[in-house]
Amino acid sequence: MIIKNGLVFQEDGTFEKKDLYIENGKIVASKAEVSDTTEIDASNLKVLPGLVDVHSHGAFGHDFCDADPEGLKITLKYEKEHGITSYCPTSMTLAKEKLLDIFATATQVEESPELARIIGVNMEGPLIDIQKKGAQAGEYIRVPDASFFRKCNEASGNQIKLVTLAPNVDKAFDFIEEVKDKVVISIGHTTANYDCAKKAMDLGAKHVTHLYNAMPPFAHRDPGVVGAACDTPDCMVELICDGYHIHPATVRTTFKMFGDERVVLISDSMMATGMPNGKYELGGQEVTMKDRFAALSDGTIAGSATNLFDCMKKAMEFGIPEATAIFAATRNPAKSIGVYDKVGSLTPGKFADVLLVDENYELIKVL
Repeated sequence: MIIKNGLVFQEDGTFEKKDLYIENGKIVASKAEVSDTTEIDASNLKVLPGLVDVHSHGAFGHDFCDADPEGLKITLKYEKEHGITSYCPTSMTLAKEKLLDIFATATQVEESPELARIIGVNMEGPLIDIQKKGAQAGEYIRVPDASFFRKCNEASGNQIKLVTLAPNVDKAFDFIEEVKDKVVISIGHTTANYDCAKKAMDLGAKHVTHLYNAMPPFAHRDPGVVGAACDTPDCMVELICDGYHIHPATVRTTFKMFGDERVVLISDSMMATGMPNGKYELGGQEVTMKDRFAALSDGTIAGSATNLFDCMKKAMEFGIPEATAIFAATRNPAKSIGVYDKVGSLTPGKFADVLLVDENYELIKVL
């Protein structure tokens, strides 16, 4: 297949008018390598890499925690249709046996052109701080335990790429030292101060779960997790840019603090995404969604009801430069979980996950 005449997004953040060549589901360097010469005319369109969402609980009426392969397929179909071609289904804080069933679901969905690719699994909870549990179920919170993580990872087919950890809880530092070479450890759902968070990062935790949310604020005498992450050059930070979780000025400031290469846009979406206003569930708890704002009965914000493509567009609306927003939804998340050799840019050898968008970032076609 040949995508002709499009403005193709480059790894340096520029757009170049050129043809893109695809063979057997991979991008190739030249027309000579293409056996199927079917052409798609992308004149007046921008050609982007498929988006990579490393933190999403579900969409379109289904939740990864349902432990239902058919429901996961429906979520993956919704994601692909909305430009998210690589996806990490994300768990919640639940009982051990339930979690093992949930993670096993990720092994029961075969790849299909109609579905987003499961590029990994995100284990958010139960190794968290009850004081910052957010929408997680407090009764299932556990002390960090490497053997427990290994059982969960085995159930997932060794696909867990991220695990959230509160570094201030008992045995957290031991956990980091034991599993840091097996999984990306993400600091989150914690009351940790700067010193605690910085020690965790120095030990090997190199990611932050939804920066600002479920952690102390960045304060001038107590900079907390935010300050520690900023002071750790190889730490990536997730940002929910749905227009509800974080003020636009904070979004802009975050990109100024962390630069173009360290911010990872996520959706943190739950099953209400793509659905009408009403009552839904997140990790077994009832959530009411109205006009894309999702909350528990006590008002606690509970995930988002926005997909990653819309989060990327919202970032642009908030004043984030076009290329920076694209990187934050493609390259950066791919790098954060170690899959940039497969996805995240339009370079030969990678999966041919391609989006065609118009000048207003309306999605025209997903390949």
